[in-house]
Amino acid sequence: QREIEQTGISSLKIGFNNVFGYYIEVRNAYKDKVPAGWIRKQTLVNAERYITEELKEYEEKILGAEEKILSLEARLFNELVLCLSEYIPPIQMNANLIGRLDCLLSFAKVAESNRYIRPDVNDSQVIDIKAGRHPVIEKQLPIGEPYIANDVYLDDEKQQIIIITGPNMAGKSTYMRQVAVLVLMAQAGSFIPAKEASICPVDRIFTRIGASDDILTGQSTFMVEMKEVSYILKHATSRSLLILDEIGRGTSTFDGMSIARAVIEYCLKNVHGLTLFATHYHELIAMADDSPKIKNYTVAVKERGKHIKFLRRIVPGGADRSYGLHVARLAGLPESLLKRADVILEELEKEGGGTMPAQRPVVQEPSPMGDSLFSSPVIDKLLGVDVSCMTPIEAISFLYSLQKDAKEGSGIH
Repeated sequence: QREIEQTGISSLKIGFNNVFGYYIEVRNAYKDKVPAGWIRKQTLVNAERYITEELKEYEEKILGAEEKILSLEARLFNELVLCLSEYIPPIQMNANLIGRLDCLLSFAKVAESNRYIRPDVNDSQVIDIKAGRHPVIEKQLPIGEPYIANDVYLDDEKQQIIIITGPNMAGKSTYMRQVAVLVLMAQAGSFIPAKEASICPVDRIFTRIGASDDILTGQSTFMVEMKEVSYILKHATSRSLLILDEIGRGTSTFDGMSIARAVIEYCLKNVHGLTLFATHYHELIAMADDSPKIKNYTVAVKERGKHIKFLRRIVPGGADRSYGLHVARLAGLPESLLKRADVILEELEKEGGGTMPAQRPVVQEPSPMGDSLFSSPVIDKLLGVDVSCMTPIEAISFLYSLQKDAKEGSGIH
């Protein structure tokens, strides 16, 4: 503004670029009014750019300001840390107390606004929850739709393992997650969404829920599931809560059902932990006849012809079917496809005597090479060597010997 007034150049303006830094730009029409002390740096088509001593001084201050700001902030912060170093114990104590107050205030606020109750936490090794609700899902329901509360009772004498059957989407997984979340909330010191509850502390909550595979290491969904189940069975104790959802579903029907039954038996005889076990293998409900500690529960379903409605209520008893086609209809699969599936299902049920379809034995043709591949001396040698301990030269030599044995075994020369 000062230079405009002194020079009489009304269109004078200041700009910046990375080459010249700050400059004063003057249109060619006002070149004759440029003071003698200005230094010309660049000529454009319609204007010229100049610098001055004063402008360069401002540029140095502006460009060095950020570095000075960082240096000043670091110095002030270090001074603050040094001043506070002698007060570290009370500061840590205050932070801990404020954190506890924040946690307890959150517990109190959510309990008051959502009608939570205080659970009785005791050493009885019993989990008894009346009209429990899932704290997250009940808040996500559409307006006006009530959450269907459910009871759960587990103890180490009468009802150690609950086998839950019922269709997909009916609420089995939500029910089991709900039990785990409520136990965790109670043990953390929070009120819980229920009518009343008596809960024993657990040393761990083990879960095997959902399907996932590890493509990077080549592990299938079933392999990941088996590893997780293995970890659970090795580390769970009689004070643990186990949440197991559809164990064995990633393999053939008979293999999966065998594994599922064996897992339940192992939990009953070796682990002794309180267990919720959801499954589509309805044959497993017969296990309740073998042990008084195993009880069957199912999800109530209202059926009208080919249409069903999930009541979301967990009731005693076992389901005798999965309603898979009903769920497929709810998902919107083409009606012609569903009719064809109905026909196939009827055929399979007739063939299997109302349960699972009988599997036809597989007849293997004799190998044209005579002996089975897995009894080959080449395979035996290959399986008996530790490749990780071989040098490159040893590996090449071993490969050569394998090739030689294979040629001799097949009569090729």
